[in-house]
Amino acid sequence: MRYLKIVTLLLIISQQISAQKFDDFFADSTLRLDYIFSGNKQAQNISLSQMYRLPRWYGKKQRLADVPVEGNGQVIVRSHKTGKVIYRNSFSTLFQEWLSYPEAGGVERSFENVFLVPFPKDTVDITVQLHNNRREVMVSYTHVMTPEDILVRRIGEKRVTPYETLHAAKDTARCIHIAFLAEGYMANEMDIFMADARTAMDALFEHEPFKSCKERFNIVAVKAESEESGTSMPGKGVWKDTPLHSHFDTFYSPRYLTTLHLSDMHDMLAGTPYEHIIVLVNTDNYGGGGILNSYNLSMTHHPLYRPVVVHEFGHSFAGLADEYAYEEEEVPMYPHDVEPWERNITTLVDFNGKWETMLQKDTPVPTSISDEKYNIGVYEGAGYNTKGVYRGSRNCRMRTNEYPEFCKVCEKSLQDVIDFYTVEAK
Repeated sequence: MRYLKIVTLLLIISQQISAQKFDDFFADSTLRLDYIFSGNKQAQNISLSQMYRLPRWYGKKQRLADVPVEGNGQVIVRSHKTGKVIYRNSFSTLFQEWLSYPEAGGVERSFENVFLVPFPKDTVDITVQLHNNRREVMVSYTHVMTPEDILVRRIGEKRVTPYETLHAAKDTARCIHIAFLAEGYMANEMDIFMADARTAMDALFEHEPFKSCKERFNIVAVKAESEESGTSMPGKGVWKDTPLHSHFDTFYSPRYLTTLHLSDMHDMLAGTPYEHIIVLVNTDNYGGGGILNSYNLSMTHHPLYRPVVVHEFGHSFAGLADEYAYEEEEVPMYPHDVEPWERNITTLVDFNGKWETMLQKDTPVPTSISDEKYNIGVYEGAGYNTKGVYRGSRNCRMRTNEYPEFCKVCEKSLQDVIDFYTVEAK
């Protein structure tokens, strides 16, 4: 009995220390950071655009200096007095993806990016760094932020976009907050949006590990009204007036559906409980896109809506890489002499820490696709490359829309990220 009391006391003390660590540095509100990333392959630049304060903080309150996946960039908050890292998060961006395309060889472009960090109680140094596809820092920018700065604008306290809670987490203080955001739905189409949001939620919870971890998610549907119905399709000369100005034909790919207006997106979400964003686009044209810790867009009225919205969430939530590859559309995003940071693909440059412990002892590496003896292997063809990049399973939700689930490698990767955010740190 005495032993149990001691263990209970230690757990309480541990929880208090964990809680105090966040409270020592941060208030229960959000600092929104708006940046402009610009340049081309030869030179890149980061500029601070605006800072905002939102009423609540919906991100992590433990493991503050750690990230579950490396990402293509990181935002790092340090105490100005001590230099100690007190918060860190990883991300990817459309800007970095664009740098892999031929256009970036000469043309310069700019992209909006928005990051959320807990609001500091004292002066901090904030660093944003972008990595190239060799996992090297290619540009870094640091600025000082003081909590008393009168130009940090308060938003989200009034005129909040209407929203409904679709699913409440068991513990809203330690959960993953997702917001479904309407794009291209007019005021008289909000019932359609709500039905589409429930469909997306149901599709997500049909897949493991989300199904088993359902109580760890808090999901809202945000009713941003549009002046016009649908989305823009530049290839067909169609431009619509919608809240996020979303469009197909991103980087001239007909099915790549994105928005470049991230500041508008976060304006629509200000004051709602959100961290991870799923934008539902009112169109029956096939397409979508997902970017780690930024957003995921999906069409809602195509027959493949359900698998696509789940696939794109794999990108935006856990940084899972695409596992497909087509000879006619190969993109040189993954140098074959560098190990990708994504957990579900490898170049075999450094396979340690990937899924090597999930392989049977006699599994050949690489694994032949014709050898059906192995459920998990190292199969060539992934990350938009038919050669030199490998995946862990013959098929997966991250490879095809027809496959009904995530492979075991992706499932474990997703579970690890869920646990990172929701399981008490030891």
